[in-house]
Amino acid sequence: MGKYFGTDGFRGEANVVLTVEHAFKVGRFLGWYYGQNHKAKVVIGKDTRRSSYMFEDALSAGLTASGADVYLLHVTTTPSVSYVTRTEDFDCGIMISASHNVFYDNGIKVINGKGHKLETEVEEKVEAYIDGTFGELPLATRENIGRTVDYSAGRNRYIGHLIAMATRSFKEKRVGLDCSNGSASSIAKSVFDALGAKTYVIHSEPDGTNINRNCGSTHIETLQQFVKEKNLDVGFAYDGDADRCLAVDENGNVVDGDLILYVCGKYLKEQGRLNNDTIVTTIMSNIGLYKACDKVGMKYEKTAVGDKYVYENMVQNNHSLGGEQSGHIIFSKYATTGDGILTSLLLMEVMLEKKETLGKLTEEVKIYPQLLKNVKVSDKKIARENLAVVREVEKVAEVLGSDGRILVRESGTEPVIRVMVEAATHELCEEYVNQVIDVMEKEGLIIE
Repeated sequence: MGKYFGTDGFRGEANVVLTVEHAFKVGRFLGWYYGQNHKAKVVIGKDTRRSSYMFEDALSAGLTASGADVYLLHVTTTPSVSYVTRTEDFDCGIMISASHNVFYDNGIKVINGKGHKLETEVEEKVEAYIDGTFGELPLATRENIGRTVDYSAGRNRYIGHLIAMATRSFKEKRVGLDCSNGSASSIAKSVFDALGAKTYVIHSEPDGTNINRNCGSTHIETLQQFVKEKNLDVGFAYDGDADRCLAVDENGNVVDGDLILYVCGKYLKEQGRLNNDTIVTTIMSNIGLYKACDKVGMKYEKTAVGDKYVYENMVQNNHSLGGEQSGHIIFSKYATTGDGILTSLLLMEVMLEKKETLGKLTEEVKIYPQLLKNVKVSDKKIARENLAVVREVEKVAEVLGSDGRILVRESGTEPVIRVMVEAATHELCEEYVNQVIDVMEKEGLIIE
């Protein structure tokens, strides 16, 4: 990770960690970098946070000042920016979003012309420019100054792309959608309505400050209750920028990214469409997923946490399906990033083709209890490498043996250490997670 760019862009509290000056400089550099040999074209999307409008203006100012033309998708999803960038000959795309974070955070995600996350070497150059070590960049003048173009048509074309991918009508299916008061609010319902579903939507009235607030994929309990109350066939919850999807089955049970990978992976394998008969997971995936995969002969690989690393593995090894427990699911045939709405459409395809409920499709996987706690620390690296903490983690790992596991890692987007334990019971998970956190507290590593 760089000084400003983490595993998912430049993210932090708006006008505290990430300022309009930062955004302007990111725009200035990208406009110059991609416009050295031609007039650069950059597409920008944003989520519903109040600060997203401010950053959109700052980025646009920086880009046009460097001579780039800017195309505004307005409120849209991260995967739509990726789709438009790679299919319409843009030099790069920018999504303004802090994903699942609270409303006062924001972020700048840069997507290259192939629809992938920006290369590390380019991020490093952006950081050098922000810090004043790269040198001055020329300002465009006269007719070379860039222009800003309303490009809501690009978002509409993405909606058409999603609708065209469905292989079956959703007629008579009762579907619940939790749009997290975020980007999905402008897209998801229209897609499901067009495919014939009886669509029931919650948290689709963004006001700039309610994104992810007690809703969406990070607070799925609301959708669980909604599905049961309305007697729905299935529910889907997205995060703020809709690159994640978690589901709820007909009984109100959560279907997380691990279960989605299993259901879709097994189906694609049966169809002969799962490249190498392999899914790509991260080290956070549940032991229960791997045991279920072993039973049906489905292979798996493990990467570091982050959809960026999942996708890199998929590209390197020609795998077609990968993702994270958190709901970032990548279907490489259709997308280069996680796409929450696409994931929900493909889950619907499995249910319809197999003529099974989501609850039935997931019952083969016996998920081990898992507990994850986030601990705010002053220095992530020092906290993770503290000798007393390392010894306690090793002690817990030895006790768990093959009946569980412990993971302690740094967050790529927040100043926290994540402590996760899988074990035979919830009580054991709680006990072992707290043991490690207690040591961190005694070592003076935790801040309020």
